[in-house]
Amino acid sequence: MNQSLCSTFGLIVLGTTGTGAYAQQANPEPTTAQQPGGTSSSDLHELEVIVTGTRSAKAVDKIPGAITVVTPAEVQRELTLTEDATAILARSVPGYSESSQALNTIGETLRGRVPLRLFDGIPQSTPLRDGSRNGTFTDMDTVERIEVINGPSAAEGIGAAGGIINYISKRPSQPGTKVDLTTRFGSQFDSDSNLWKVGVNVAHKQEAFDLLFATAFVDRGITYDGDGRRIGLSASSSVADSEQKNVFLKVGTDFGADNAQRLQLSGSWFKLSSKGNYHWVEGSRALDIPDTAAPGPPLGTGGVSLAGTEFNEFGQGVLSYRHDALLGGYFGADLYYAHQAMRFPGDNSIDRQDPLIAPIGEVVDQSEIVSKKKGVRTSWTRPNVFGLTGLELHVGVDAVQDDTQQRLALTDRIWVPPMDYKSVGPYAQLSYDIGPVTVSGGLRHEDGRVTVDDYTTTWYRNREFVKGGTLKYKDNLRNGGVIWRINHEWSVFGSYSEGFTLPNIGIPLRNINVPGRSVEGLLDLKAIIFDNKEAGFNWRGERASIGASYYQSKSDLGSTLSVDPVTKDYVLNRAPVKINGEDFTAEYRLTPDWKFTVLYAHVNGKTAAAGNPNGPLNVTLGIANISPDKLSGSVEWRFVPNGSVVFGATSLVGRDINVGTSAEEHTHGYTLYDLTVNYDAQKFGAFSLGIENLTNKFYFLSSSQIDLYRNYFAGRGRMVSLTYRYEF
Repeated sequence: MNQSLCSTFGLIVLGTTGTGAYAQQANPEPTTAQQPGGTSSSDLHELEVIVTGTRSAKAVDKIPGAITVVTPAEVQRELTLTEDATAILARSVPGYSESSQALNTIGETLRGRVPLRLFDGIPQSTPLRDGSRNGTFTDMDTVERIEVINGPSAAEGIGAAGGIINYISKRPSQPGTKVDLTTRFGSQFDSDSNLWKVGVNVAHKQEAFDLLFATAFVDRGITYDGDGRRIGLSASSSVADSEQKNVFLKVGTDFGADNAQRLQLSGSWFKLSSKGNYHWVEGSRALDIPDTAAPGPPLGTGGVSLAGTEFNEFGQGVLSYRHDALLGGYFGADLYYAHQAMRFPGDNSIDRQDPLIAPIGEVVDQSEIVSKKKGVRTSWTRPNVFGLTGLELHVGVDAVQDDTQQRLALTDRIWVPPMDYKSVGPYAQLSYDIGPVTVSGGLRHEDGRVTVDDYTTTWYRNREFVKGGTLKYKDNLRNGGVIWRINHEWSVFGSYSEGFTLPNIGIPLRNINVPGRSVEGLLDLKAIIFDNKEAGFNWRGERASIGASYYQSKSDLGSTLSVDPVTKDYVLNRAPVKINGEDFTAEYRLTPDWKFTVLYAHVNGKTAAAGNPNGPLNVTLGIANISPDKLSGSVEWRFVPNGSVVFGATSLVGRDINVGTSAEEHTHGYTLYDLTVNYDAQKFGAFSLGIENLTNKFYFLSSSQIDLYRNYFAGRGRMVSLTYRYEF
């Protein structure tokens, strides 16, 4: 354990050794106590309910697995610090890795694997061609809370290799009309580093009818590191130097006997676009000078402009129906359509060239991933089945069609051919409460197919003809678990679950460069089946709570990433993968006005050496797949009933792996501090001050300490933000 990590841990330990009486506040502010198997609540004796995976409210102390709920208060605190959506997860979820601080999420994993991201249950991820750009798809002021299922899961279909992250939107809860105006200004005290935001949320509820409308605009400047240098722009695009627009509408009505039924229509549109005011300038690893950014559009060889707007554009519409008393149970159905377009920065790299278009080196292009999804999700939950108190049946079926492709947008060329994925997934789950014990088990049958038509690769890949075909995926995915609530304080759990996903098949499809290949003959396209075993405990006392879990996840034919030495693009490697790790969280209330939290995560992964997929698992997975150990903590002081101060710290631990081999990696740890001050001036509005990287530390992101491609970036320096909220 390095010195910075020890200092952070020492601070937390000193804070949690004090004594004092605990009394619940009359109107406590919601807070987060993430329990690997357990709780997230403003009161340690009141358990949250979740809907992710079960699609009906279920208390977390009856779910035998690792659940994290990031509460509304936690979401708002993180927004006080930064508009970076993935930074919220990095500080709040134990197994979530270091944030890239960019628009891309390359290397951002949950327990060492890529998670499935949902918005109100609708997939935002594109597993067929994962461009690692689906971590930013809505304005976070529309989000009420985030539910995280840690570990592989088949509950929501394909893509949840590392778990499920479900962003759940706000919903009006009080009669009448309420308008919430939010303004935010942030700066690193350079004229081009300013961030400003204006957003309006309108919530209306009248008897059985409710409506939520939200819109926001964010303008971001360039970012600076702790030494005052501009931070280079990511090859996959950055959130810096961008504009963000968001519109969200949700309309619903309850009807029927006792208002047991509900019909709801929601729509969301989001676009984040680069402003193109800066270009990347290569640094020097030999001189320890990070990549930086310079004003003006980027230039290629011969002075060819590489200017072009990169963007993330996400839209979806959902029609939902709920019936709380259908055949003695709870029924829900969602019919949805989603469109996602992610355009990457322009460049004139070798794999973009084509002499039929222009001389080699002069073709400038931008790749764009486009995905269109439509589907239906259904569930029916029946308590007390067969008249047995505590026996609950949960059944349903999901159907989805996902059309994804990647094209070179400026020259209208196919790079990854259109992939049409269709799947039907029926499932059944039983849980039985036997006194203090809940036993659960279930089965999901995944029946999917990917159809790819004949296509021809690009000039760089020798214009090879590839015969299309249909890849069929079928599997029965099982899960089971037990949780024992020993008494009102202690509980233990154990679980087994199987998950299913597809590899990033767009990469091997576009990389074919030899004749005579067909889609159906590629081993790289076989599905990934993984199983996860986990055990843990939770303790909830009068003033404190502790949770811990240990897990093992393995896949006989896994999926990892490496980098092509010529194109510097990512290459998909297929070999067995085994991952294990531990999560730990704790919360302690010294008094009603003082609270301390801590979380720790360790993840370790092994795979076979490149080119030897049947060999021993003796290669430790590095930064492209698994983040270093993380320790995070916070201290909250409520100095007046309507005012609070929160001081936080997060440490990433250094590590040395695969020493003496071609996969050798060395990373140095670092510790960052943050501070938020909140004061609600009642009728005059609420003010929040947030300071990210409080000490203005200069550091390199762990993912930048390994030489990949245009990735030698320092992390953000001190960022000061002032937020003002006014409700009327």
